Amino acid sequence: MSEKTFEKGVSAPTTKLDGKNLRIAIVHTRWNHTLVQNLYKCVHDTLINKYNVRPENVFTDTVSGAYELPMAAKQLIDLSKAQASETASDLLGSPSPQQPKPGKKTGPFDAVICIGLVIKGSTAHFEYICDAVTHGIMRVQLDTGVPVMFGVLTCYNDEQAIARSSTEEGFHHAEEWAAAAVESALRSTRRL
Repeated sequence: MSEKTFEKGVSAPTTKLDGKNLRIAIVHTRWNHTLVQNLYKCVHDTLINKYNVRPENVFTDTVSGAYELPMAAKQLIDLSKAQASETASDLLGSPSPQQPKPGKKTGPFDAVICIGLVIKGSTAHFEYICDAVTHGIMRVQLDTGVPVMFGVLTCYNDEQAIARSSTEEGFHHAEEWAAAAVESALRSTRRL
């Protein structure tokens, strides 16, 4: 048996993913900002350059730390849904008074990507935060029906955090989050 018995990571999508008609939100932490910024940039660039999401249809927001990610995702989803209903045409088909810029999609977000990085310290704080964030992000997507990607790296030390957020190998995580967001968003509109 060889040392490497499988290819780690997710396999490529089975169909070509085209996000040109999607509106995606990215919410990332300011905690561990330098490392998180690397991941954010990779996600943002992958959405646009690989999956054709229009730059004007990518909305970015920040929160202080990972614990705040689920609430921010829920607020962004709720706000986008509320604003979509405010700008919808009336029942007779009259357009809303506010017209979006050409190419800019309005309406609810099709997916949200939560990005953060938690590094274990000398207390149980790490476990509490990781558990709360994991369950919170899952709950948001189940409660809203909007795909919410778990882009939170949970690292045991600074060296691991740097490697997973600043190297080519680490950037595969960010690329996978972008792909998963597009794939999950497109799944909700496919014809069965």
